[in-house]
Amino acid sequence: MTPQVAGPVLRATGIHLSFGGVAALSGVDFFVNSGEILSIIGPNGAGKTSLLNVISGVFRVSHGEISFEGRDLARSPAEDLARMGIARTFQNLALFKGMTVEENVLVGRHALMSSGVLACGAWWGKASGEEATHRARVAEILKFLGLWELRHARADTLAYGLQKRVELGRAMAVEPRLLLLDEPTAGMSHAEKSEFMSYVLDLNRTRRITIILIEHDMGVVMKMSDRIVVLDHGVKIAEGVPDEIVENRDVIHAYLGEQ
Repeated sequence: MTPQVAGPVLRATGIHLSFGGVAALSGVDFFVNSGEILSIIGPNGAGKTSLLNVISGVFRVSHGEISFEGRDLARSPAEDLARMGIARTFQNLALFKGMTVEENVLVGRHALMSSGVLACGAWWGKASGEEATHRARVAEILKFLGLWELRHARADTLAYGLQKRVELGRAMAVEPRLLLLDEPTAGMSHAEKSEFMSYVLDLNRTRRITIILIEHDMGVVMKMSDRIVVLDHGVKIAEGVPDEIVENRDVIHAYLGEQ
């Protein structure tokens, strides 16, 4: 891939995170350029999801600085991140059971609703002008993801790959400039992975959304990434373009135990 570089949009410096004296992250530095796809990889327990949790405000850093478009993320409330332009999907599905596909995606608009989600939601009916605007945006997202014909179906009754698309749609509803994807293709068939990642590439290339990707499937990582950061036991051991990472001896040792 050719990076769409326009300077760093997110920068982390000296990130430390500990739980009860156990270090999950130790002095991690990295940056993400505007418009690129950065993958964070590493063996199980390397600290990948912990790092994503730090970026998304789930965890507070013990030490270090992290900024998005010049704003301090390390001390920003997690609920403010959507308004700042950051959205996330999770390794495990987090859809609202019993709600339709359309309703699940519409909930993602709540941070952009001046009247509040209860007033503007399709099922409460107030603030109809604003509701119409948000509904139109949701319709665009559902059509983009091939979910329009399923908009009235209960999201939790869909096939797994489709449910992951609904979750992606809900993240898109935030209108993010930075999208965090935590193991988005885990549990998918090869065909589902290819289809899902084609949507992600389209978001990056045509909508210029910067993406941080955590992914175990190295085929996906090598195909999708502009750059890769590699963690092992909470420490960054390598950073570079895919061709550099695949030949890095520290990375090979971390994954395969080779000397």
